[in-house]
Amino acid sequence: MTAFEDGPVPRYEAVKQFIRSRIESGEWPAHHRIPSENEIVADLRVSRMTANRALRELASEGAITRVQGVGSFVAAHKGSTALLEVRNIADEIRERGHAHTSRMTLMQEEVAPSDIGYALGLVTGARVFHSIMVHSENGLPIQIEDRFVNPAICPRYMEQDFQTMTPNAYLTAVAPITRTEQIVEAVSPQPWECKLLGIDRNEPCLMIRRRTWSETANVTTARLLYPGTRYRLEGMSQ
Repeated sequence: MTAFEDGPVPRYEAVKQFIRSRIESGEWPAHHRIPSENEIVADLRVSRMTANRALRELASEGAITRVQGVGSFVAAHKGSTALLEVRNIADEIRERGHAHTSRMTLMQEEVAPSDIGYALGLVTGARVFHSIMVHSENGLPIQIEDRFVNPAICPRYMEQDFQTMTPNAYLTAVAPITRTEQIVEAVSPQPWECKLLGIDRNEPCLMIRRRTWSETANVTTARLLYPGTRYRLEGMSQ
């Protein structure tokens, strides 16, 4: 990169144009690392505020992805999930020709909070299985899966190796879905969620609350959180 002089557009816009031109020309392909704020400041001789604003706006426009503590990267086409279907996220990612990886951050048995017990149709004080997993596409975190499972329906849930299959794949095989309830909301992430996803506190997120049944039994309730700049929901009606 080389420094540029003041022109007809604000400097932060000039920085954005500089980066977009590299992306649109193919010089910087998807997942290519974008110069850091420090590098932009030094090479283009702009202020840190200018560099930060340019990168922040490019991220909000979906041109780049910023991962806290790692850097900024050219954004790939947003992944998507079908709004009205219950699909395995690993299958969705592989269908796009990308690599799926996951990391389990919590797996324990606990007393169900009152709202979870109600969602699963359990009595007060009932125990549930609780798991939290982060799913990544080509190494980039795109979903937190915060799930509670009814032990009466899936007693061996905690014994599974979820590095070789997803909770969705296992639960669907053990207790085939006959009914689903899904609620979609726009939310602000909590600090621990920002850390797991590598996003800023002000990153808007999509959240799906999903409950599933097998026959008449409540099987699981899950909270699925997606960074808004990395994922989208799609729906189609006939």
